[in-house]
Amino acid sequence: MAKKQKLQAKVLSQRILAEGIYDMWLETPLAKDVCPGQFVGVFPTNKSTLLPRPISICEVNEERTAIRLVYRVVGSGTAEFTFYQPGDYIMILGILGNGFPVKEAAGKKAVVMGGGIGVPPLLETAKSLSSLEEKAATVSAVMGYRNKETFLSDEFEKCSNLYIATEDGSIGTKGNVIDAMNEMNIDCDVIFACGPMPMLKAIKTYAAAKGIKAYISLEERMACGVGACLGCVCKTKNVDDHSHVKNARICTDGPVFDADDIDI
Repeated sequence: MAKKQKLQAKVLSQRILAEGIYDMWLETPLAKDVCPGQFVGVFPTNKSTLLPRPISICEVNEERTAIRLVYRVVGSGTAEFTFYQPGDYIMILGILGNGFPVKEAAGKKAVVMGGGIGVPPLLETAKSLSSLEEKAATVSAVMGYRNKETFLSDEFEKCSNLYIATEDGSIGTKGNVIDAMNEMNIDCDVIFACGPMPMLKAIKTYAAAKGIKAYISLEERMACGVGACLGCVCKTKNVDDHSHVKNARICTDGPVFDADDIDI
């Protein structure tokens, strides 16, 4: 795993994708070592909000010189990020966390399932699955949105068979990602998922009932991002070597876990 670094990244572009959802590209040498599902900590400049905000890496450009961050504004820290313009510099910490084991899906039928702000990290995951050097996986993407503002759907269509679920039924299946899986009779060997906890719990139950391998990325508020504060733990089946109890640190042991190994 690449060594974590705190360094400045150059803002290449920034735009709004949907209500409260922003899309920012950053030029950084960290891009060359990114694995799908990993994240970076982005530092606000406001002295009252000095802790880095964890933001998943949505995409890496073909030259592996830049990363794409698609984030939701949820407070003063992320609100500050929306003011950055091309040419500005922003302090980041990375690369953080463990990513999805995409190579395990070589030659298999894989489904990436995302909901809300859990959608972005699955774009690079889907791209990687569809271009595995060993043997590309057959990739389906099942994305859940609140309404017709289906950000990133165009990009998913380029690298996967896309299915959409919306809460209000304005596009695709009315309901959630599990409803879409059932309605469209989507078959798979392995699932890669990221989203809110209720969605991940449902996916864990669905995968267990179907005998499907599932890897899930947990969303959690984080303080340090490097495993020191124990502020982002989840229950596990096995004893953690660090804390000697049945838990794991999402920021370092995750955010991606084998669904069979965690208790959610």
